[in-house]
Amino acid sequence: MFEQADTDQDYYKLTPDTVLDAIESIGIELDGSMLTLNSYENRVYRVIDLEGNKLVAKFYRPHRWSDDEIFEEHEFSQQLADAEIPVVAPLVLKDGNTLQTWESYRFCLFPCHGGRAPELDDESHLLWLGRYMARIHNIGALKLFKHRPEINSQTYGHECLDFLKKGSHIPTSLKLAYETIASQVLEASEQVFKERDNTQIIRTHCDCHPGNILWTDDGPHIVDLDDSRNGPAIQDLWMLLGGDAETMRPRLDILLEGYNEFRDFDNRELQLIEPLRSLRMIHYSAWLSRRWSDPSFQHHFPWFAEHHYWENQILGLKEQLAAIYDPPITNVISGNY
Repeated sequence: MFEQADTDQDYYKLTPDTVLDAIESIGIELDGSMLTLNSYENRVYRVIDLEGNKLVAKFYRPHRWSDDEIFEEHEFSQQLADAEIPVVAPLVLKDGNTLQTWESYRFCLFPCHGGRAPELDDESHLLWLGRYMARIHNIGALKLFKHRPEINSQTYGHECLDFLKKGSHIPTSLKLAYETIASQVLEASEQVFKERDNTQIIRTHCDCHPGNILWTDDGPHIVDLDDSRNGPAIQDLWMLLGGDAETMRPRLDILLEGYNEFRDFDNRELQLIEPLRSLRMIHYSAWLSRRWSDPSFQHHFPWFAEHHYWENQILGLKEQLAAIYDPPITNVISGNY
């Protein structure tokens, strides 16, 4: 992974003509229509070929993933599909490849699938999601990513904080307070990871929030494995639980009931929930900082440049520091962690 601050202005000016030309360069004739889909990290478009098939074209942001890392994303998706696990995997095109290149752009195509977000207050949805995630993790455990990084306190925490320290986005009056509490949170998180250093690391989706799960009458199917990393299984579960203990406990109980039908869950991983949530907060701020030169980020996230955002981050990290030291949430079925 060669993440850096954005400098490629051409990517921000990706035009409809360029998108259509790129797709037609691989032998797919289009009807000329194009719909921009909601995606901040990459550029994603829905197009239609002359036979009426709807396709999704994903143009990768430069300087983020190497070709090898993208191939690993695609391979993981295909392995899930081969195991009959519902996932939107990239199409293998006429040249036998999934990743294509046009001028300076790298892109791939997916079949277009619809759906809605799962209803996390619906016990049947949670039970189904538990079974579904366990099946994904059974495939994820077959081998590790060789080129993609692991989610841990270094890659998702210290490197992100170092980037923020070198930048100019944290207001001067809040810089010391933010850096101090972020460092304390990372130190506490690191200690928990050391205590759980025997946790099994597998290939994970890594960004498994409800928006990346599409639900139909046939159940869930997962999309957007762009952030896939090696990590603990709980990384793909905690974002489905909510944020407070009152909400998390009953959801966790049902989710793991389904999960354990297909894969044994190590309840000791529950101690990693708050450290992982903390890492995501710091990583998110660094992500916005890295992308700030992209005009679309300044349009969609104007509050990032405001004092109030950083005040809330400081408060949130203080709450996270306390949460890390609190006893971990327990699974009612197992009665332990």
